[in-house]
Amino acid sequence: MDIPAIMASGPVIPVIEIESEDDAIPLARALLAGGVKVLEITLRTPAALGAIKRISKSVKEAVVGAGTVLTAEDVRRALDAGAQFAISPGLTIDIAEACADGGLPLLPGAVTATELMLGRKHGFRNFKFFPAASSGGAAAVKAFAGPFADLKFCPTGGINPDNAGSYLSLPNVPCVGGSWLAPKDLVASKDWDAITDLALKTQSLRA
Repeated sequence: MDIPAIMASGPVIPVIEIESEDDAIPLARALLAGGVKVLEITLRTPAALGAIKRISKSVKEAVVGAGTVLTAEDVRRALDAGAQFAISPGLTIDIAEACADGGLPLLPGAVTATELMLGRKHGFRNFKFFPAASSGGAAAVKAFAGPFADLKFCPTGGINPDNAGSYLSLPNVPCVGGSWLAPKDLVASKDWDAITDLALKTQSLRA
């Protein structure tokens, strides 16, 4: 899947910080049962790459990617683990080139007009707007529609079920990113049914 298809697959991309590889497969299946097939595993924990590898091998219906990609080496490790896309909080030429070389779709982060112009210059039309809540929120994303009518955004950072609708109602926002779909307490207690319920509830968020 390319980035536009990934962003169009559902209203919320879960931002998953996973502590144990053993939780990867049941968590992925719980989210899938709730209609969420695109999964972002952030490279913030030692278990992240192993979790990506397990999901990519055993949960074929899921589209699993690596988040918090900060370097070209992160890109290479994500590819080796079986990641199908990458998400970075910003954009560097090294990351862009590594993703292009490996055929890995990239959703880069941007929060200013200058960053968007630079990303656009390098061929990107889809961006992670991060950190969303502290960078102007939905009003800022709405304002970008004027000068950047051809760009689409996945706002992430401070997004929750109460404010997600304000972003998803915008024509330039196909989806948002949120960590509330895989809360650490539910994962730790292995309450997969509760996670499925959270995933099901996101399906009604799109305005």
